[in-house]
Amino acid sequence: MLHRYLIRPLLSTRQPGLASARRLYSTTVPNAEEDDIHRIPPQLDYKYLATHADSIQQNMHNRNYDSDNAKQVKQLYIQQENLKAQQAEMTAERDRTNQAIRAAKSKEARTQFIERGKQLKDQLRSVEQELNQVYQQLESHALLIPNDTHPAVPIGAEENATILKVVGTPRKEDGLLDHLTLAERLGLVDFSQAAKVSGSKFYYLKNAGAWLEMALVQYALTKAAERNFCPVITPDVVRTSVAYGCGFQPRKKEASQIYDVSTPSMPASAPKLCLAGTAEIPLAGMFAQQMLNEDQLPQRVVGFGRAFRAEAGHGSAETRGLYRVHQFSKVELFAVSTPAQSDSILEELRTLQEDIFTELGLCFRVLDMPTEELGASAYRKYDMEAWLPGRQAWGEISSTSNCTDYQSRRLDIRYVDSGFKEHAGAKEVRVPWHVKEKYVHFAHTLNGTAIAVPRTLVALLETYQRPDGTVEIPDVLRKWLPGNMKYLS
Repeated sequence: MLHRYLIRPLLSTRQPGLASARRLYSTTVPNAEEDDIHRIPPQLDYKYLATHADSIQQNMHNRNYDSDNAKQVKQLYIQQENLKAQQAEMTAERDRTNQAIRAAKSKEARTQFIERGKQLKDQLRSVEQELNQVYQQLESHALLIPNDTHPAVPIGAEENATILKVVGTPRKEDGLLDHLTLAERLGLVDFSQAAKVSGSKFYYLKNAGAWLEMALVQYALTKAAERNFCPVITPDVVRTSVAYGCGFQPRKKEASQIYDVSTPSMPASAPKLCLAGTAEIPLAGMFAQQMLNEDQLPQRVVGFGRAFRAEAGHGSAETRGLYRVHQFSKVELFAVSTPAQSDSILEELRTLQEDIFTELGLCFRVLDMPTEELGASAYRKYDMEAWLPGRQAWGEISSTSNCTDYQSRRLDIRYVDSGFKEHAGAKEVRVPWHVKEKYVHFAHTLNGTAIAVPRTLVALLETYQRPDGTVEIPDVLRKWLPGNMKYLS
Protein backbone atom coordinates (compact mmCIF):
# COMPACT_ATOMS: atom_id res chain seq x y z
CA MET A 1 0.00 0.00 0.00
CA LEU A 2 1.38 3.35 -1.04
CA HIS A 3 1.86 5.01 2.31
CA ARG A 4 3.44 1.86 3.69
CA TYR A 5 6.59 2.10 1.64
CA LEU A 6 6.84 5.65 0.43
CA ILE A 7 7.26 7.01 3.93
CA ARG A 8 10.04 4.61 4.88
CA PRO A 9 13.30 6.54 5.31
CA LEU A 10 16.30 4.72 3.88
CA LEU A 11 18.81 7.36 4.93
CA SER A 12 19.02 9.89 7.72
CA THR A 13 19.24 13.23 5.95
CA ARG A 14 18.16 15.74 8.56
CA GLN A 15 18.23 19.38 7.58
CA PRO A 16 19.97 21.75 10.00
CA GLY A 17 17.46 23.47 12.26
CA LEU A 18 14.70 20.93 11.58
CA ALA A 19 15.69 18.39 14.17
CA SER A 20 12.59 16.25 13.78
CA ALA A 21 12.31 16.53 10.00
CA ARG A 22 13.85 14.10 7.54
CA ARG A 23 13.51 13.38 3.86
CA LEU A 24 11.34 10.55 2.69
CA TYR A 25 12.54 7.99 0.21
CA SER A 26 10.68 5.48 -1.90
CA THR A 27 11.15 1.81 -2.63
CA THR A 28 9.31 -0.34 -5.13
CA VAL A 29 8.40 -3.05 -2.62
CA PRO A 30 5.72 -2.54 0.05
CA ASN A 31 6.82 -2.66 3.67
CA ALA A 32 4.47 -3.08 6.59
CA GLU A 33 3.64 0.04 8.55
CA GLU A 34 1.01 0.74 11.18
CA ASP A 35 -0.81 3.65 9.56
CA ASP A 36 -3.66 1.70 7.91
CA ILE A 37 -6.35 3.09 10.22
CA HIS A 38 -5.70 6.66 9.04
CA ARG A 39 -5.51 5.90 5.33
CA ILE A 40 -8.17 6.72 2.76
CA PRO A 41 -8.66 3.54 0.72
CA PRO A 42 -7.89 4.29 -2.95
CA GLN A 43 -10.60 3.54 -5.52
CA LEU A 44 -8.57 2.32 -8.48
CA ASP A 45 -9.89 0.66 -11.63
CA TYR A 46 -7.67 -2.42 -11.69
CA LYS A 47 -9.51 -3.99 -14.62
CA TYR A 48 -8.82 -0.92 -16.75
CA LEU A 49 -5.16 -0.88 -15.71
CA ALA A 50 -4.72 -4.54 -16.55
CA THR A 51 -6.64 -4.38 -19.82
CA HIS A 52 -4.67 -1.34 -21.03
CA ALA A 53 -1.29 -2.47 -19.69
CA ASP A 54 0.49 -2.06 -23.05
CA SER A 55 -0.60 1.55 -23.61
CA ILE A 56 0.08 2.35 -19.94
CA GLN A 57 3.61 0.98 -20.30
CA GLN A 58 4.18 3.24 -23.30
CA ASN A 59 2.80 6.22 -21.38
CA MET A 60 5.11 5.47 -18.46
CA HIS A 61 8.07 5.17 -20.83
CA ASN A 62 7.19 8.55 -22.34
CA ARG A 63 7.05 10.06 -18.86
CA ASN A 64 10.39 8.49 -17.85
CA TYR A 65 8.81 6.12 -15.32
CA ASP A 66 9.73 2.52 -14.64
CA SER A 67 7.05 0.66 -16.62
CA ASP A 68 7.54 -2.60 -14.72
CA ASN A 69 4.68 -1.63 -12.40
CA ALA A 70 2.23 -1.83 -15.31
CA LYS A 71 3.40 -5.38 -16.08
CA GLN A 72 3.07 -6.35 -12.43
CA VAL A 73 -0.46 -4.94 -12.25
CA LYS A 74 -1.57 -7.03 -15.23
CA GLN A 75 -0.03 -10.23 -13.82
CA LEU A 76 -1.38 -9.64 -10.33
CA TYR A 77 -4.84 -8.76 -11.61
CA ILE A 78 -5.01 -12.04 -13.57
CA GLN A 79 -3.79 -13.88 -10.47
CA GLN A 80 -6.41 -12.13 -8.36
CA GLU A 81 -9.23 -13.00 -10.76
CA ASN A 82 -8.12 -16.66 -10.83
CA LEU A 83 -8.12 -16.74 -7.03
CA LYS A 84 -11.57 -15.15 -6.94
CA ALA A 85 -12.81 -17.83 -9.31
CA GLN A 86 -11.34 -20.53 -7.06
CA GLN A 87 -12.91 -18.84 -4.06
CA ALA A 88 -16.30 -18.77 -5.76
CA GLU A 89 -16.08 -22.45 -6.72
CA MET A 90 -15.07 -23.44 -3.18
CA THR A 91 -17.80 -21.30 -1.65
CA ALA A 92 -20.40 -22.91 -3.90
CA GLU A 93 -19.12 -26.39 -3.01
CA ARG A 94 -19.14 -25.47 0.69
CA ASP A 95 -22.76 -24.39 0.41
CA ARG A 96 -23.67 -27.63 -1.35
CA THR A 97 -21.78 -29.59 1.31
CA ASN A 98 -23.69 -27.80 4.09
CA GLN A 99 -26.94 -28.72 2.38
CA ALA A 100 -25.74 -32.31 2.06
CA ILE A 101 -24.91 -32.42 5.78
CA ARG A 102 -28.45 -31.36 6.63
CA ALA A 103 -29.95 -33.84 4.13
CA ALA A 104 -27.68 -36.80 5.04
CA LYS A 105 -29.65 -40.02 5.75
CA SER A 106 -26.91 -41.80 7.69
CA LYS A 107 -24.32 -40.92 10.29
CA GLU A 108 -21.54 -42.20 8.05
CA ALA A 109 -22.58 -40.00 5.13
CA ARG A 110 -23.00 -37.01 7.44
CA THR A 111 -19.50 -37.57 8.86
CA GLN A 112 -18.02 -37.65 5.36
CA PHE A 113 -19.72 -34.39 4.42
CA ILE A 114 -18.59 -32.75 7.67
CA GLU A 115 -15.00 -33.78 6.97
CA ARG A 116 -15.25 -32.35 3.46
CA GLY A 117 -16.68 -29.15 4.91
CA LYS A 118 -13.67 -28.79 7.20
CA GLN A 119 -11.31 -29.26 4.24
CA LEU A 120 -13.15 -26.61 2.25
CA LYS A 121 -13.05 -24.22 5.21
CA ASP A 122 -9.27 -24.59 5.48
CA GLN A 123 -8.84 -24.24 1.71
CA LEU A 124 -11.04 -21.13 1.65
CA ARG A 125 -9.04 -19.58 4.47
CA SER A 126 -5.82 -20.24 2.55
CA VAL A 127 -7.25 -18.76 -0.67
CA GLU A 128 -8.53 -15.70 1.21
CA GLN A 129 -5.10 -15.11 2.74
CA GLU A 130 -3.41 -15.44 -0.65
CA LEU A 131 -6.06 -13.18 -2.20
CA ASN A 132 -5.40 -10.52 0.41
CA GLN A 133 -1.64 -10.67 -0.20
CA VAL A 134 -2.12 -10.44 -3.96
CA TYR A 135 -4.50 -7.50 -3.56
CA GLN A 136 -2.01 -5.60 -1.41
CA GLN A 137 0.72 -6.12 -4.00
CA LEU A 138 -1.69 -5.17 -6.80
CA GLU A 139 -2.62 -1.95 -5.04
CA SER A 140 1.00 -1.11 -4.28
CA HIS A 141 2.09 -1.42 -7.91
CA ALA A 142 -1.04 0.30 -9.25
CA LEU A 143 -0.49 3.34 -7.04
CA LEU A 144 2.91 3.87 -8.69
CA ILE A 145 1.36 4.23 -12.14
CA PRO A 146 1.13 7.91 -13.19
CA ASN A 147 -1.89 9.54 -14.77
CA ASP A 148 -2.75 9.22 -18.44
CA THR A 149 -1.38 11.95 -20.72
CA HIS A 150 -3.29 14.41 -22.89
CA PRO A 151 -2.74 13.53 -26.57
CA ALA A 152 -1.52 17.06 -27.37
CA VAL A 153 1.30 16.94 -24.79
CA PRO A 154 4.78 16.92 -26.40
CA ILE A 155 6.77 13.72 -25.84
CA GLY A 156 10.20 13.83 -24.25
CA ALA A 157 12.35 16.05 -22.07
CA GLU A 158 12.02 19.70 -21.04
CA GLU A 159 13.56 21.07 -24.21
CA ASN A 160 10.59 19.65 -26.16
CA ALA A 161 8.09 21.95 -24.45
CA THR A 162 5.79 23.88 -26.79
CA ILE A 163 5.90 27.66 -26.38
CA LEU A 164 2.27 28.80 -26.52
CA LYS A 165 2.84 32.52 -26.09
CA VAL A 166 5.32 35.17 -24.94
CA VAL A 167 4.04 38.23 -23.08
CA GLY A 168 6.24 41.33 -22.90
CA THR A 169 9.79 42.04 -24.05
CA PRO A 170 12.88 40.70 -22.25
CA ARG A 171 15.31 43.22 -20.73
CA LYS A 172 18.73 42.47 -22.19
CA GLU A 173 20.85 45.54 -21.53
CA ASP A 174 24.31 45.19 -20.00
CA GLY A 175 25.07 45.76 -16.32
CA LEU A 176 21.87 44.33 -14.84
CA LEU A 177 22.23 42.85 -11.35
CA ASP A 178 20.86 39.56 -10.09
CA HIS A 179 18.14 39.53 -7.44
CA LEU A 180 20.39 38.41 -4.59
CA THR A 181 22.78 41.32 -5.07
CA LEU A 182 19.83 43.72 -5.21
CA ALA A 183 18.05 42.18 -2.22
CA GLU A 184 21.13 42.27 0.00
CA ARG A 185 21.99 45.86 -0.98
CA LEU A 186 18.43 46.93 -0.22
CA GLY A 187 18.31 45.03 3.09
CA LEU A 188 15.44 42.74 2.04
CA VAL A 189 16.93 39.33 2.93
CA ASP A 190 19.32 37.66 5.33
CA PHE A 191 20.58 34.24 4.33
CA SER A 192 23.65 34.03 6.56
CA GLN A 193 21.80 34.44 9.85
CA ALA A 194 19.00 32.13 8.70
CA ALA A 195 21.64 29.49 7.94
CA LYS A 196 22.76 29.63 11.58
CA VAL A 197 19.17 29.29 12.78
CA SER A 198 17.60 26.87 10.28
CA GLY A 199 20.26 25.73 7.80
CA SER A 200 21.25 26.54 4.25
CA LYS A 201 18.57 27.62 1.77
CA PHE A 202 16.45 29.19 4.52
CA TYR A 203 16.16 32.96 4.73
CA TYR A 204 14.76 35.94 6.57
CA LEU A 205 12.66 38.38 4.57
CA LYS A 206 12.87 41.74 6.31
CA ASN A 207 12.07 45.44 5.94
CA ALA A 208 10.36 46.06 2.59
CA GLY A 209 10.94 42.39 1.71
CA ALA A 210 8.42 41.37 4.37
CA TRP A 211 5.94 43.99 3.15
CA LEU A 212 6.35 42.78 -0.43
CA GLU A 213 5.50 39.21 0.55
CA MET A 214 2.31 40.37 2.29
CA ALA A 215 1.44 42.56 -0.70
CA LEU A 216 1.89 39.72 -3.18
CA VAL A 217 -0.26 37.38 -1.06
CA GLN A 218 -3.02 39.99 -0.68
CA TYR A 219 -2.91 40.79 -4.38
CA ALA A 220 -3.13 37.15 -5.48
CA LEU A 221 -5.93 36.30 -3.04
CA THR A 222 -7.90 39.34 -4.21
CA LYS A 223 -7.44 38.49 -7.88
CA ALA A 224 -8.68 34.94 -7.26
CA ALA A 225 -11.61 36.08 -5.10
CA GLU A 226 -12.73 38.38 -7.93
CA ARG A 227 -13.18 35.20 -10.00
CA ASN A 228 -15.22 33.44 -7.31
CA PHE A 229 -12.43 31.43 -5.67
CA CYS A 230 -13.19 30.81 -1.99
CA PRO A 231 -10.22 31.88 0.19
CA VAL A 232 -8.70 29.31 2.54
CA ILE A 233 -5.83 29.34 5.03
CA THR A 234 -4.47 25.80 4.89
CA PRO A 235 -2.71 23.70 7.54
CA ASP A 236 1.00 23.22 6.88
CA VAL A 237 1.13 19.75 8.45
CA VAL A 238 -0.74 16.96 6.65
CA ARG A 239 -1.00 13.21 6.80
CA THR A 240 1.65 11.65 4.61
CA SER A 241 -0.94 9.34 3.07
CA VAL A 242 -2.84 12.41 1.80
CA ALA A 243 0.33 13.88 0.29
CA TYR A 244 1.04 10.67 -1.59
CA GLY A 245 -2.64 10.38 -2.51
CA CYS A 246 -2.14 13.68 -4.33
CA GLY A 247 0.69 12.12 -6.34
CA PHE A 248 3.69 13.59 -4.54
CA GLN A 249 5.71 10.41 -4.59
CA PRO A 250 9.26 10.35 -5.98
CA ARG A 251 10.15 8.34 -9.04
CA LYS A 252 12.22 5.20 -8.63
CA LYS A 253 15.56 5.86 -6.88
CA GLU A 254 14.73 9.58 -6.47
CA ALA A 255 14.64 11.29 -3.09
CA SER A 256 11.32 12.78 -2.07
CA GLN A 257 11.02 16.52 -1.49
CA ILE A 258 8.77 15.97 1.53
CA TYR A 259 9.78 16.54 5.16
CA ASP A 260 8.56 13.86 7.57
CA VAL A 261 7.66 15.35 10.98
CA SER A 262 6.68 12.17 12.81
CA THR A 263 8.59 11.65 16.07
CA PRO A 264 9.57 8.49 17.97
CA SER A 265 7.52 9.65 20.98
CA MET A 266 4.27 9.47 19.01
CA PRO A 267 2.13 6.39 19.70
CA ALA A 268 2.14 3.64 17.09
CA SER A 269 -1.50 4.38 16.30
CA ALA A 270 -0.79 8.03 15.43
CA PRO A 271 -0.94 9.03 11.76
CA LYS A 272 2.28 9.68 9.87
CA LEU A 273 2.64 13.42 9.31
CA CYS A 274 4.68 15.59 6.97
CA LEU A 275 5.10 19.24 6.08
CA ALA A 276 3.02 20.23 3.06
CA GLY A 277 5.11 20.71 -0.05
CA THR A 278 2.33 22.89 -1.48
CA ALA A 279 -1.11 24.10 -0.39
CA GLU A 280 -2.48 21.87 -3.15
CA ILE A 281 -2.22 18.93 -0.74
CA PRO A 282 -4.42 20.28 2.11
CA LEU A 283 -6.75 21.88 -0.45
CA ALA A 284 -7.29 18.49 -2.11
CA GLY A 285 -7.73 17.03 1.36
CA MET A 286 -10.65 19.41 1.96
CA PHE A 287 -12.65 17.32 -0.50
CA ALA A 288 -11.39 13.86 0.52
CA GLN A 289 -14.14 11.25 0.97
CA GLN A 290 -16.76 13.81 -0.07
CA MET A 291 -19.82 13.07 -2.18
CA LEU A 292 -20.78 16.26 -4.02
CA ASN A 293 -23.78 17.03 -6.20
CA GLU A 294 -23.17 17.84 -9.85
CA ASP A 295 -24.90 21.21 -9.47
CA GLN A 296 -22.25 22.13 -6.84
CA LEU A 297 -19.47 21.82 -9.39
CA PRO A 298 -17.10 23.30 -10.26
CA GLN A 299 -15.84 24.35 -6.84
CA ARG A 300 -12.96 26.81 -6.77
CA VAL A 301 -10.74 27.55 -3.78
CA VAL A 302 -7.61 29.65 -3.33
CA GLY A 303 -5.34 28.70 -0.45
CA PHE A 304 -2.49 30.44 1.31
CA GLY A 305 0.10 28.27 3.00
CA ARG A 306 3.79 27.62 3.48
CA ALA A 307 5.49 25.20 1.14
CA PHE A 308 8.32 23.01 2.42
CA ARG A 309 10.71 21.30 0.00
CA ALA A 310 13.59 19.16 1.21
CA GLU A 311 15.43 19.42 -2.10
CA ALA A 312 17.32 22.56 -3.04
CA GLY A 313 20.10 23.59 -5.38
CA HIS A 314 23.80 23.80 -4.68
CA GLY A 315 24.48 27.49 -5.09
CA SER A 316 24.64 27.60 -8.87
CA ALA A 317 23.54 30.71 -10.73
CA GLU A 318 20.23 29.00 -11.47
CA THR A 319 19.42 28.18 -7.85
CA ARG A 320 21.20 30.79 -5.70
CA GLY A 321 19.32 33.19 -3.50
CA LEU A 322 15.54 33.00 -3.41
CA TYR A 323 15.06 30.94 -6.55
CA ARG A 324 15.21 27.52 -4.85
CA VAL A 325 14.69 27.37 -1.09
CA HIS A 326 13.42 24.94 1.54
CA GLN A 327 10.47 27.02 2.72
CA PHE A 328 8.35 29.66 1.03
CA SER A 329 4.91 31.25 0.99
CA LYS A 330 2.54 30.35 -1.79
CA VAL A 331 -0.96 31.19 -2.97
CA GLU A 332 -2.47 28.14 -4.67
CA LEU A 333 -5.50 27.79 -6.93
CA PHE A 334 -7.50 24.55 -6.73
CA ALA A 335 -10.68 23.35 -8.38
CA VAL A 336 -12.94 20.30 -8.32
CA SER A 337 -15.04 19.73 -11.43
CA THR A 338 -16.88 17.20 -13.53
CA PRO A 339 -14.88 15.52 -16.32
CA ALA A 340 -16.75 17.62 -18.88
CA GLN A 341 -15.67 20.85 -17.13
CA SER A 342 -12.01 20.19 -16.44
CA ASP A 343 -10.50 21.21 -19.79
CA SER A 344 -12.18 24.62 -19.63
CA ILE A 345 -11.25 25.04 -15.94
CA LEU A 346 -7.59 24.42 -16.85
CA GLU A 347 -7.77 27.26 -19.36
CA GLU A 348 -9.52 29.42 -16.75
CA LEU A 349 -6.68 28.86 -14.27
CA ARG A 350 -4.11 29.63 -16.93
CA THR A 351 -5.91 32.84 -17.92
CA LEU A 352 -5.98 34.01 -14.29
CA GLN A 353 -2.25 33.33 -13.93
CA GLU A 354 -1.49 35.20 -17.14
CA ASP A 355 -3.60 38.12 -15.88
CA ILE A 356 -1.65 38.23 -12.60
CA PHE A 357 1.78 38.23 -14.23
CA THR A 358 0.71 40.71 -16.90
CA GLU A 359 -0.54 43.17 -14.25
CA LEU A 360 2.73 42.72 -12.36
CA GLY A 361 4.50 43.84 -15.52
CA LEU A 362 6.64 40.73 -15.97
CA CYS A 363 7.88 39.39 -19.27
CA PHE A 364 6.86 35.73 -19.30
CA ARG A 365 6.13 32.84 -21.60
CA VAL A 366 3.61 29.99 -21.38
CA LEU A 367 4.76 26.43 -22.09
CA ASP A 368 2.84 23.23 -22.74
CA MET A 369 5.13 20.91 -20.81
CA PRO A 370 6.33 17.58 -22.27
CA THR A 371 5.79 14.13 -20.83
CA GLU A 372 8.99 13.88 -18.78
CA GLU A 373 8.13 17.11 -16.98
CA LEU A 374 4.71 15.95 -15.81
CA GLY A 375 4.33 14.88 -12.19
CA ALA A 376 2.53 11.65 -11.41
CA SER A 377 -0.86 13.34 -11.12
CA ALA A 378 -0.77 15.70 -14.12
CA TYR A 379 -2.68 14.85 -17.29
CA ARG A 380 -1.54 18.15 -18.81
CA LYS A 381 0.59 20.94 -17.37
CA TYR A 382 1.31 24.51 -18.39
CA ASP A 383 4.36 26.29 -16.99
CA MET A 384 4.85 30.04 -16.82
CA GLU A 385 8.46 31.16 -17.07
CA ALA A 386 9.50 34.75 -16.38
CA TRP A 387 12.43 36.42 -18.06
CA LEU A 388 15.02 36.99 -15.32
CA PRO A 389 17.25 39.87 -16.48
CA GLY A 390 19.84 39.26 -13.74
CA ARG A 391 20.83 35.96 -15.26
CA GLN A 392 19.55 36.60 -18.80
CA ALA A 393 17.45 33.44 -18.81
CA TRP A 394 13.94 32.15 -18.34
CA GLY A 395 12.92 30.75 -14.95
CA GLU A 396 9.74 28.97 -13.88
CA ILE A 397 7.48 31.05 -11.63
CA SER A 398 4.18 29.16 -11.90
CA SER A 399 2.40 26.14 -13.31
CA THR A 400 -1.12 24.76 -13.64
CA SER A 401 -2.25 21.17 -14.11
CA ASN A 402 -5.32 19.12 -14.89
CA CYS A 403 -5.09 15.97 -12.76
CA THR A 404 -8.36 14.45 -14.09
CA ASP A 405 -9.48 11.68 -11.67
CA TYR A 406 -5.98 10.70 -10.51
CA GLN A 407 -6.22 12.42 -7.12
CA SER A 408 -9.95 11.89 -6.67
CA ARG A 409 -9.58 8.11 -6.96
CA ARG A 410 -6.87 8.15 -4.31
CA LEU A 411 -8.74 10.55 -2.00
CA ASP A 412 -12.25 9.31 -2.85
CA ILE A 413 -13.72 12.57 -4.20
CA ARG A 414 -16.97 11.80 -6.03
CA TYR A 415 -20.12 13.47 -7.22
CA VAL A 416 -23.70 12.42 -7.97
CA ASP A 417 -24.80 13.44 -11.45
CA SER A 418 -28.03 15.32 -12.07
CA GLY A 419 -29.68 12.22 -13.50
CA PHE A 420 -30.07 10.77 -10.02
CA LYS A 421 -32.50 13.52 -8.98
CA GLU A 422 -34.72 12.56 -11.90
CA HIS A 423 -34.37 8.91 -10.91
CA ALA A 424 -35.15 9.54 -7.24
CA GLY A 425 -37.72 12.28 -7.70
CA ALA A 426 -38.02 15.20 -5.30
CA LYS A 427 -37.35 13.07 -2.25
CA GLU A 428 -33.83 13.48 -0.85
CA VAL A 429 -32.36 10.00 -0.41
CA ARG A 430 -28.89 8.52 -0.28
CA VAL A 431 -27.69 6.93 -3.49
CA PRO A 432 -28.34 3.18 -3.16
CA TRP A 433 -25.56 0.79 -4.07
CA HIS A 434 -27.42 -0.76 -7.00
CA VAL A 435 -27.48 2.55 -8.91
CA LYS A 436 -24.13 4.01 -7.81
CA GLU A 437 -22.25 2.83 -10.89
CA LYS A 438 -24.72 4.70 -13.07
CA TYR A 439 -25.02 7.98 -11.16
CA VAL A 440 -21.85 8.36 -9.04
CA HIS A 441 -18.59 9.40 -10.69
CA PHE A 442 -15.11 10.48 -9.70
CA ALA A 443 -14.54 14.21 -9.92
CA HIS A 444 -11.63 15.88 -11.68
CA THR A 445 -9.16 18.05 -9.75
CA LEU A 446 -7.02 20.91 -11.03
CA ASN A 447 -4.41 23.14 -9.46
CA GLY A 448 -2.28 26.14 -10.28
CA THR A 449 0.12 28.53 -8.58
CA ALA A 450 -1.22 32.06 -8.29
CA ILE A 451 1.92 33.38 -6.56
CA ALA A 452 5.03 31.57 -5.34
CA VAL A 453 6.45 34.50 -3.36
CA PRO A 454 10.25 34.01 -3.61
CA ARG A 455 10.38 33.41 -7.36
CA THR A 456 7.98 36.27 -8.00
CA LEU A 457 10.25 38.50 -5.91
CA VAL A 458 13.23 37.33 -7.99
CA ALA A 459 11.45 38.33 -11.20
CA LEU A 460 10.21 41.67 -9.80
CA LEU A 461 13.56 42.78 -8.40
CA GLU A 462 15.44 41.95 -11.60
CA THR A 463 12.76 43.32 -13.93
CA TYR A 464 12.17 46.61 -12.11
CA GLN A 465 15.77 47.48 -11.16
CA ARG A 466 16.91 51.02 -12.06
CA PRO A 467 20.36 52.39 -12.96
CA ASP A 468 20.64 54.17 -9.58
CA GLY A 469 20.31 50.88 -7.69
CA THR A 470 16.70 51.38 -6.65
CA VAL A 471 13.83 49.09 -7.63
CA GLU A 472 10.42 50.31 -8.76
CA ILE A 473 7.35 48.64 -7.26
CA PRO A 474 4.50 47.66 -9.62
CA ASP A 475 1.40 49.83 -9.31
CA VAL A 476 -0.88 46.92 -8.38
CA LEU A 477 1.12 46.18 -5.19
CA ARG A 478 1.48 49.70 -3.82
CA LYS A 479 -1.84 49.92 -2.00
CA TRP A 480 -0.72 47.10 0.32
CA LEU A 481 2.59 48.83 1.19
CA PRO A 482 3.13 51.52 3.84
CA GLY A 483 2.62 54.96 2.37
CA ASN A 484 1.94 53.51 -1.09
CA MET A 485 5.66 52.88 -1.42
CA LYS A 486 6.85 53.34 -5.02
CA TYR A 487 10.53 52.46 -4.83
CA LEU A 488 12.87 50.23 -2.87
CA SER A 489 15.99 52.17 -1.97
